[in-house]
This record gives sequence, C-alpha cells and structure tokens, in this order.
Amino acid sequence: MTQHQEQLPKNAFERVTIDPSQAEKIAKPSLNFWQDAWRRLRKNTGAVVSLVVFLLVVAMAFLGPVISPHNATDQELIHANLPPKISGLEFIPLFDGVGVLGGQEVDLYEMKNVEVDYWFGTDGLGRDMFSRVWQGTQVSLFIAFAAAIIDMGIGVIYGGISGYFGGRIDDVLQRIVEILIGIPNLVVVILMIMVMDPGITAIIIALTITGWIGMSRVVRGQILKFKNQEFVLASRTLGASNYRIISKHLLPNILGIVIINTMFTIPTAIFFEAFLSFIGLGLQAPAASLGTLINDGYKLIEFQPHILWYPAIVLSIIMIAFNLIGDGLRDALDPKMKD
Repeated sequence: MTQHQEQLPKNAFERVTIDPSQAEKIAKPSLNFWQDAWRRLRKNTGAVVSLVVFLLVVAMAFLGPVISPHNATDQELIHANLPPKISGLEFIPLFDGVGVLGGQEVDLYEMKNVEVDYWFGTDGLGRDMFSRVWQGTQVSLFIAFAAAIIDMGIGVIYGGISGYFGGRIDDVLQRIVEILIGIPNLVVVILMIMVMDPGITAIIIALTITGWIGMSRVVRGQILKFKNQEFVLASRTLGASNYRIISKHLLPNILGIVIINTMFTIPTAIFFEAFLSFIGLGLQAPAASLGTLINDGYKLIEFQPHILWYPAIVLSIIMIAFNLIGDGLRDALDPKMKD
C-alpha cells in the first residue's frame, strides 16, 4: 500500500458474533406435503370462493327441505303454477308473485286467494319448487359422489395392479380396457338402465360400468413412473413386501393425482345423471333430481320459466364450482401440471 492511499482506522471495524443456536435457524415453519398444498390452495381465490359456494349448496340441499314451510311431495292443485313470492321482497320483480294470465300480468296469489308464500313458486301439480329443487340437488349429489367413489376405488385397484405387476398381467388387463373404451359410454349406460329397474341404484351402476377406465389409466401411468425409482428399489432391496411398497411408497405419491381426477369426475357424473333424467332414462316420477326438474321446466319455459330457472341455476353453480375447485387442487397438489 502506497503512502498516498488512505488507511481505514482500526476502530471502523466491529467484530460480529453469532449465537451458534441461531446460526442455522429456519425462518419459516417446516411444512409437510398437505400443509404446503393447502397453503397454495388458499392463494387461489377462485378455488376458495368456489369451495365456499359449493359448501353452501350442499348445506342448502339438506337444510332446504327442512326450513321450507311446504313438503316437497304435497300436492295442492289450486296452488298450481304459482310464480315465486317472498313477503317483504315484493319490490323485486322475481319475488312479487306476479304472473302472466291471458296475456296480462296479474297477482296470481291474490286471484287464487293463496295466503302462503312459495319462495320458488310451484309446479303444475302445486308442489313447492323450493323443497323440490333442494331435494333434487341432494339426490344428484348423492348419485355423483357415489359413482365417483366407486370409480376411484375400482380404477385405483385395477390400474395399480396392472402397472405394478406388469408383464402378462398388464397385457391382459389393458386389452380388456381397450375393448371397453371402444364401446360408446352412452350406449352401455342406456342398455344397463333399460335392463334394470329405473332408479338411483341403476343410474349409479350405469355410471360406474365404464367410468373407472379413465382413473385406471392415470393410476397405471403413475405407478409405471414411480415403481422403478430409487426409493422403491431401495425399499425392495431391504426386503419390503409388495403390500408395503404399494401402501407406503406408491399410493402416497399418486394420491394427489387420484384426488384431482376424482374432483373432475364428480361434475361429469352430475351432468351425466342430469342428462339421463332429462331424456327420460333417469329417475322416474315422483322422485326428483336436477335433471328431472329441468326436464319438467323446459316444457313450460314460455309460460312458467321459474320451473326451469332454479334447478338450471343450481346445476350451473355446482358444475362451475367443481371445475374451479378441481383446477385449484390440481395447481396445489401437482404444480407441474399447471405448465
């Protein structure tokens, strides 16, 4: 150092000491896989809002028939085809009890001397639409969840066996899948419903005949991806049984994909049940589902549109909410799929 350069004084330096216990302290809490997935899901506003909306729909499906002052199956022919009316909300055109009769708008409640309110109006037999819509929602959700759970169970077992054991077993099982895929799903469902007595059981069985195929193919692909990786080979080298490898190593790694596919299966089952009921192959009267209610409403859309509006709105809300929840779970459980 030359004498022209300034030299910093020694008191300009300060020795910094660090507590050894704080040297490697992690600033953020340690999260497991599910906690991290929940953290990512909470950041997805659309998924969270959809989840809240769906839970409200589920709550109303069970509470709606209870809080309604009218029974879903009681028939009052004198109260037939009444528009929606809610006391205190008559200033809202949708709930003023005004309908069209003879080309003129009249208060049908006053004309028929009806002193009680029907929040969603009534159908052609005088049945309360509020109770029937939520009862139909309950039936549609039950059918969809039952079909989705059965599809998940069969698909995981079938695809897991095919992918894990491979070889001749895989060849035989996949040839069966290819044969089933070649048959149109709608044809299989219609044939099964025609053979069996119409009802909830028939629809669930019809939906699950080929509904599990998509899940099985996804599970098989994931098992083929993981079964030859190092952690599985290490476990097999240490003498782990097939059951332990599948239950402790493979299933936890594919559980996220299974949940995501199940969430997308549920709205598909709801829509398919509604479609079958709409074309007359689903539930039969007096049973109600969203499909049967929409089928009843579209025939009277010109004169009594409220019979179609409410079940169609509830069905649309469920479909949109489930798809947004599924997208949120996909991004939370498997962020790579977002790309």
